[in-house]
Amino acid sequence: MTDHITLMAAGELRTALEATAQGDLPTAVAALMSIDPTSWATIEHRLTMLGGSLPELLANVRRDAP
Repeated sequence: MTDHITLMAAGELRTALEATAQGDLPTAVAALMSIDPTSWATIEHRLTMLGGSLPELLANVRRDAP
């Protein structure tokens, strides 16, 4: 597996996290669905290496939102 996340995918992940924090689920889903497969696999791999997962990250962002 390549260890590369495209700049566009990083932006889409940021959009998804921000939208989740604001409670905007449709925008979060659209952003996540826009991530290319290679970047997606790398994001999941890196989260796993940190002991987490995307669902856990999104849940924490939502919980910690003001």
